[in-house]
Amino acid sequence: MKLEIWSDVVCPWCAIGRARLQAALSGFAHRDAVTLRWRSFELDPAAPREQPGDRAEHLAAKYGVSVAAARRMEGQVTATAAADGLEFRFDRARHGNTADAHRLLHHAWETGGATVQDELKGRLLRASFTDGEPIGDPEALVRIAVGAGLDEDGVRAVLGSDRHLDDVRADEDLARRLGITSVPFLVIDDRYGVAGAQPIEALREVLDTAWAEGAPARG
Repeated sequence: MKLEIWSDVVCPWCAIGRARLQAALSGFAHRDAVTLRWRSFELDPAAPREQPGDRAEHLAAKYGVSVAAARRMEGQVTATAAADGLEFRFDRARHGNTADAHRLLHHAWETGGATVQDELKGRLLRASFTDGEPIGDPEALVRIAVGAGLDEDGVRAVLGSDRHLDDVRADEDLARRLGITSVPFLVIDDRYGVAGAQPIEALREVLDTAWAEGAPARG
């Protein structure tokens, strides 16, 4: 069974959604038959390498609310993340352009497959929301990618070129054609679409349904 997830590495609900999907898959009887692939989606393609200013101020401007309200929103998301076993530290966040991070995720898929790509995805999300790494900085990305098991020379070669940029754009073009406007967005076997960071039980239900309805094709 094929799972494809469009998400960004500076999207808090994408981190929460990944944690919930991991929990759902851990109790899925056919986990060994699942192939998980992360697809590219940039929340702000025009962002600089590092977003200047206070994150809450950017959030307030984006949603047309006060800075105090934006901080309350961050607090609510932090509490939700904690319930799913994640530590969010918005006070450390140094978000910025994520195109290079997405290029490395394609590199991880190409060189290490689903397991290495998912490991890198998890580390990129933790770097964004827990460790306060400057996610658009090439040296930070090298550290994160090497920690996920990627070859340093290969990572530097990707970052020193435009390799995989066409793959990032292809993912984003497909998202537009599928009508995906927000993330995370999960597509199962090219047939089922699941929007948002759904509860674990809801994910388990859709996994079971997709498996049962796809059984004849698998023989």
